[in-house]
Amino acid sequence: MSDLTTVTEVATLAAGAGGLGYAKARAPRVYWSLVGLPVTWGRFSLTYRSTMEVCGLTVQPSGMRAFMTRNMARREVRPVPAKVRRVSPTSTGLRVSLRLPAGLEPADVAAATERLRHAWGVRSVTVVEARPGVVELRMTGYDVLARVRMPRRRKQSGPMVVPVALREDGTVFCRDFRQVPHALTLGANQSGKSVYQRNLIAGLARLPVGLIGIDCKRGVEQTRYAPRLSALAATPQIASELLDVLVGEMEERFDLLSAHGVSDVWELPASVRPVPLVVLIDEVAELFLVSAKKDEERRDRMVQHLVRLAQMARAVGIYLEACGQRFGSELGKGATMLRAQLTGRVVHRVNDLQTAEMGLKDIAPDALQAVTRIAPNRPGVAVAGDTSGGWSLIRTPEMSSEEAVAICREFARLTPEPAFLKPFRP
Repeated sequence: MSDLTTVTEVATLAAGAGGLGYAKARAPRVYWSLVGLPVTWGRFSLTYRSTMEVCGLTVQPSGMRAFMTRNMARREVRPVPAKVRRVSPTSTGLRVSLRLPAGLEPADVAAATERLRHAWGVRSVTVVEARPGVVELRMTGYDVLARVRMPRRRKQSGPMVVPVALREDGTVFCRDFRQVPHALTLGANQSGKSVYQRNLIAGLARLPVGLIGIDCKRGVEQTRYAPRLSALAATPQIASELLDVLVGEMEERFDLLSAHGVSDVWELPASVRPVPLVVLIDEVAELFLVSAKKDEERRDRMVQHLVRLAQMARAVGIYLEACGQRFGSELGKGATMLRAQLTGRVVHRVNDLQTAEMGLKDIAPDALQAVTRIAPNRPGVAVAGDTSGGWSLIRTPEMSSEEAVAICREFARLTPEPAFLKPFRP
């Protein structure tokens, strides 16, 4: 009987260990909640002070505090770390709110994230400044980018906000067109750039906006989204005519703003507010490259219109989303000027460092090394930067072209049909 009990206990333990091993590999969220979270929380609580001291994230206490500690508490005076204000568990990691003492700044903590990651045994540590003097450590317990799962419930934070990817710290990366009106997406072939575009188009299809496609590769990429497109240009000649019309519409919208005494389209009453327009350029280099000298005049005109739209169209609700493999000064006159106006940057795996520099060096130079480390077997992984100098590692969830087309057909009823775009309707 005792032998049977022993065998049963061993079998139970083996089954439990096997279940945890399976959960760690196939259901990392479950494993983190059952095992990783308690272990990491305990390790953090027990080693916090010593870890901060070793990482150089402490300061000498004030004279009064040192006097009280030495004479009243009869204890040794030790350097003071940031005060832990709150510890919050999440389904992907742990968030810790820290109140920084005088003498420490968020950059000091950000510089030590790799050391903190190894000390507490987590996948990654990201520092976010919540407000002056307070930072949040976002610890991730496992590789959330291995299999991207977007949260099922997401709060709608604005009329022009589209969730398109997941950040390395487990938060959702959103494309906010009112906050970042124009953006540039770069990436080599098979880097996941097309998947990013599908997620973006699928998200925009659900919103009451007009989508304008410019795909000078005879429309092979964007024609499939025709049910949700208000206009489509499949050749450089049609693209030039479409940009002429868009610049004219921009000027008419400025007249409307002037008539109502406002400076932004979102300040207009809803009854007279024109529909927002998002211009999706599949391969921006095709607008610059010409095969004959006679086409140069048309190319220069298109570039001039794009620069004008990038400089002024935000106020009237016209937004640019440009994609390409490379986008540098070698494309010709106006390329650098246009790129400077595209404030949002998403750079996937690229073939050379120079392409990464085109996208990120002028806004987030610290992110260049992260781009060069993106593995070829992880399509969809990219670095998203902004003009604040911040950047984050993101990955878009897998979406087939058939799924994106189905969403466009489902929401085809939202497609606006303004009269000025009638000649360009697909």
